[in-house]
Amino acid sequence: MTAVTGGRPEEDQRALFGQSVAVFASLTGPRHLVETANQAFVDAFGGRSRQAGVAFAEFSPELADQGFIEVLDRVHRTGEPFTGRDVRVVLATAPFAGEAFFDVTCEPRRDAGGAVTGIHLIGVETTQIKRAQQLMAEHRALLEQIARQAPLSEVLDGMARSIENLAPREVLVSVLLADPDGRHLRHGAAPSLPDFYNEAIDGIATGDGVGSCGTAAYRREPVIVTDITTHEFWTDFRDLAGQAGLAACWSTPILARDGSLLGTFAMYHRTPSVPQESDLALARVFAGTAALAIERHHSEQARLAAEERARAAHDALAEAVRAEQRLRAEAEQRAAAAAALTAQVHAAAAAQATVPHPERCQLGGAAGCTAPAEIKLADSWGDAAWGCPAHVEEAIITVRSVFIASEELGGLAAYVNR
Repeated sequence: MTAVTGGRPEEDQRALFGQSVAVFASLTGPRHLVETANQAFVDAFGGRSRQAGVAFAEFSPELADQGFIEVLDRVHRTGEPFTGRDVRVVLATAPFAGEAFFDVTCEPRRDAGGAVTGIHLIGVETTQIKRAQQLMAEHRALLEQIARQAPLSEVLDGMARSIENLAPREVLVSVLLADPDGRHLRHGAAPSLPDFYNEAIDGIATGDGVGSCGTAAYRREPVIVTDITTHEFWTDFRDLAGQAGLAACWSTPILARDGSLLGTFAMYHRTPSVPQESDLALARVFAGTAALAIERHHSEQARLAAEERARAAHDALAEAVRAEQRLRAEAEQRAAAAAALTAQVHAAAAAQATVPHPERCQLGGAAGCTAPAEIKLADSWGDAAWGCPAHVEEAIITVRSVFIASEELGGLAAYVNR
């Protein structure tokens, strides 16, 4: 495992983009023998042989297969200079290994008689500029996604693909998201990793020695495993990584502004690999972008949850008000019914002053009741009335001050045994 220290933004920029390098070589004859060359040219194009006097095709075999010899042949044959902008080449030697871009000028060399005797090759590396332009464009697109509150999965997936496109060598990117308690990591994005691998590590615990990501999350610092097949952190996951064709994993924790864990950002490789400073700088830059996206997502989720709670509380209050209104309306209805029955009792009492025992129920209201009057009711004011068992029961339930006072028929016993 390699220890990694955090870099300042300007240091990360230098690591990512470096400085432009000028290359120069003087070539002789139709075979383009390398007569003289500066160190940058030798470092970039030295290939298998770095000796002067060697034909360019032998000096840099990989360029010979990329159309470069044809360009030199044409300049030597026609005497016309060649200028190319952002010429793409694939190099095999460090520190330029991988894809590189150069602005190149090939000027014919002539003898005293004007005959072409060789070529001056001058170039300026533009790889850094191209990568900076790509990085700025990709980063701007991600920030725009975050600003318009695109789904977090969409932002993280786009970020992973951007890094895979920007990296000078093949890399497979994974983002895991921390549970609220920080004890487990959940799948966030990994567009190039196989589904079975993503499913297997979904929910992995954070802990010292739990793979690269679990350890990075636990330690809150980057963890670089250059060879999965031999590292102790991968003992429990070695077979899984082998099935997925993974041989190295560099993991960086994604931290919030307050230092709390948001997740991890991992870069996988298919061969054992030691990161360059540019790789680490790229990880730091995008870990910061991922933190911004995740924090924005958490804030949005918290806002939506608060709005949902407020909406639920409002709905509950509205329902309580409606229930209170219903109860009040029912109480008013009961009060009105009680008042009506009380009025009936009073009216019946007044009527019975001349008729001691009516034949028909006096409690039927406006509709009347033809049932026999069987039970006498009275209230605390001394009023009384006769009614049928059904209307008497309704009066007893509705009007609290009413009681059975039927002496002739046994009073309460007549009601109970009706």
